Amino acid sequence: MRNKHTHILLLLFIVMYACSCKTLNITRYYHHHQSVLDSIEQVYTHAYKQKPFSIEFTDRRFDRVSMELATDSLTYIYEFWVGEDRMQDTLRKYGFDNFAVNNLITNMRSVNCTWINNLDYYTDERKHTLTYVTLWPRAFNFPFVKKKYYILTYFQQPQYFDSEGQLLVGRKMRRVRKINAEVFRRINDKVCYTLSDRFR
Repeated sequence: MRNKHTHILLLLFIVMYACSCKTLNITRYYHHHQSVLDSIEQVYTHAYKQKPFSIEFTDRRFDRVSMELATDSLTYIYEFWVGEDRMQDTLRKYGFDNFAVNNLITNMRSVNCTWINNLDYYTDERKHTLTYVTLWPRAFNFPFVKKKYYILTYFQQPQYFDSEGQLLVGRKMRRVRKINAEVFRRINDKVCYTLSDRFR
């Protein structure tokens, strides 16, 4: 009987520990990895302007990478093992910057960044672009706990926030802006975050 109670208590402790650890202090995580995360955004933004693409890791070990490569006529989706020759050949074939893409993949793996892409949004009927970065820290993956993604948005210009740090539509329109139906909060004037069930 004592053995049974011990197992139940242990299981309860594991579940409570998992629940307490599943929320990551994303602001602290960002500041701890800021140089790498900001470098990822800068390299991606520069490379994207030359040829649009996105990168997504499809496994927990960050060993499988899916790429959406846009050409003048079509968009291709490929999946590779990280570093395999076939990936390098494909990037060369379609004229993508191998060095930039490989640099992104290396840095994304180092900070558990599972997806990066550009998103368009509108303010005062003007089109703007932001960089969408999804984090899935492996240290916070627990069984029986619903998977959560931490999403960073990099804006090209400073944004407006309310007193609670929620992203607003603009200075005059004091309405909370939602991106993909999610409310984002301030890390700094150009970087926001949210916690989501979806990675994009």
